[in-house]
Amino acid sequence: MTLTEIKEILPTLSNVAFQLEDGTFVPEHFHVTEVGQITKHFIDCGGVIRTEQVVNFQLWNADDYEHRLKPGKLLHIINLSEEKLGMVDGEIEVEYQSTTIGKYDLAFNGSNFVLKNKTTACLAEDACGIPGAKTKVTLSQLPISNASSCTPGSGCC
Repeated sequence: MTLTEIKEILPTLSNVAFQLEDGTFVPEHFHVTEVGQITKHFIDCGGVIRTEQVVNFQLWNADDYEHRLKPGKLLHIINLSEEKLGMVDGEIEVEYQSTTIGKYDLAFNGSNFVLKNKTTACLAEDACGIPGAKTKVTLSQLPISNASSCTPGSGCC
């Protein structure tokens, strides 16, 4: 989900709820403690220099059970971040702490924002020696060549 997409969704909501892919919810008394833009400049294992940029939201559970973040307040925080930081539209990455700080992609299921699990990947598989996936075959579907086949009683086995 991009920053533009969340800004279009927020005015249609009466409350803001974040849900993990396993169905559990971020406690409703969470705070958005950071909104920013993160640039990652790195070199992959194949020697290619890369730059990635994401919009970052950090969610934090406080012991503040009296306050709930409303859609208008989150939209205000986003607009202020764009104005003060010069943020540009981009994919949103959400930081949320469970047992450690996790980074999630963001989606919307029609009523809640969903924190989508992220995975790592090699960006240079062709250059770093990782073998490609093997093709799975069913032995019964392989063609039989009479020249190289053995028959019962032929003495080849």
